[in-house]
Amino acid sequence: MRTITIFHSRKSMDSPDPAIISQNLNPNLQEVSAGGVILSLLILLLLFLISAFSSGAESAFYSLGPKEKERLRTGESRSARTCMKLLEKPKELLATLLITNNFANIAIIILSSYIVHDVFRVTSPGNGYLYIMEMIGITLTVLLLGEVIPKIYSSRNPLRMVTMTSVPISIFGSLPPISWLKGVLVGGTNLMQRLTRETSIKINAEELEQAIALTKESAGSEEEQRILEGIVRFGNTESRQIMRSRLEVVAIDETETYNSVLSLVRETGYSRIPVFKDSFDNVTGILFIKDLLPFLEESKDFQWRKVIRKPFFVPENKKIDDLLKEFQEKKIHMAIVVDEYGGSAGIITLEDILEEIIGEINDEFDGSDILYSRINENTYLFEGRTILIDFFKIMGTEGKEFEQMKGDSETLGGFIVEQAGRILKNNEYIITEGIKLVVESSDKRRIRTIKAIKLKEESK
Repeated sequence: MRTITIFHSRKSMDSPDPAIISQNLNPNLQEVSAGGVILSLLILLLLFLISAFSSGAESAFYSLGPKEKERLRTGESRSARTCMKLLEKPKELLATLLITNNFANIAIIILSSYIVHDVFRVTSPGNGYLYIMEMIGITLTVLLLGEVIPKIYSSRNPLRMVTMTSVPISIFGSLPPISWLKGVLVGGTNLMQRLTRETSIKINAEELEQAIALTKESAGSEEEQRILEGIVRFGNTESRQIMRSRLEVVAIDETETYNSVLSLVRETGYSRIPVFKDSFDNVTGILFIKDLLPFLEESKDFQWRKVIRKPFFVPENKKIDDLLKEFQEKKIHMAIVVDEYGGSAGIITLEDILEEIIGEINDEFDGSDILYSRINENTYLFEGRTILIDFFKIMGTEGKEFEQMKGDSETLGGFIVEQAGRILKNNEYIITEGIKLVVESSDKRRIRTIKAIKLKEESK
């Protein structure tokens, strides 16, 4: 048997030079790397432009104000017309921008990784520091050049940005695969909206009122804050709380002559007047003054009762939000409020309901029927028939203690009588919610005037 001995030199046992192997594998590496770097950088620059344009356009399109949209609507350029077409379909526009932006950002990350690892032949043997630095560097670059800077510019120049990007966006949106994905994304969004429509978050009036109170200092104006508070209280307000009581209602007896009716119309100036038989508890109709216009020249024997319309009756406890819907459906502006015994308690109009949100509505024919006067910063003088809700608005109080303490009373005078158990005499008073209510004048039947004084914190 022959023994074969194999000798290895020390040099042959060492690892070969990477440069020698690389050159042996690709002798033209330097030429290929230079061409690859240039091409890759050009593509990378194009991708950054697409990312910047799409993210900037997203910010610009959805920050256009009414003036900018009007300029686009009246513009005759191709970009202006394209902008308006894109704005007509906001969901498709947003889908196009999001898909384009994400495609560009993903391509930037892939191409950047290729440039670092394949073109420059950079490796990280034995550790992950290079990968971490690469991830942070690429992320920061994409955020800065592709998101932050374009959106800052777009927020300051939205009109210029949308006119500059509208045509490219319209082209991108019509090209596959963006056009395919856009349809899928919009369809999925619509499906999700239909599925979640009935399971939306619900919030009760008390929680909403608390939220509005928390934002009181940051609200745009006192008027806006007051309207928001009126909307919150709107659904909890009953008809009897804002109605005009029967003592204040101007009504016509069926037995009145035509001349008497015309005299009352001229004197009061109302456009609608209830008509009753025997007493106001038996309202038979509503007289619309416009229905009398064709008969102004008729004689005093004219049968004016033939033009009255049927009345609409509502219970005292009917919520005014429901009543507003009925007014809209029936196309009427006035209702007769009846109590639990079927008697007429008063009237309520569409104007009364709207005033609960936007405040008093006065036209050139309204008289100066002022139910209160301001004596100084903390002192007011009210009539006893002032509605409690109006009293709360004037005094700037929420009226929570009043609402908890009151029973069936809806006027300030009625509240005082209810709390005291009797009709207070002059200069007698009660204190509720930091407000001192002093009776200024009263008789055996009712309290006529009340002085309301806001007490300081230490004297409450």
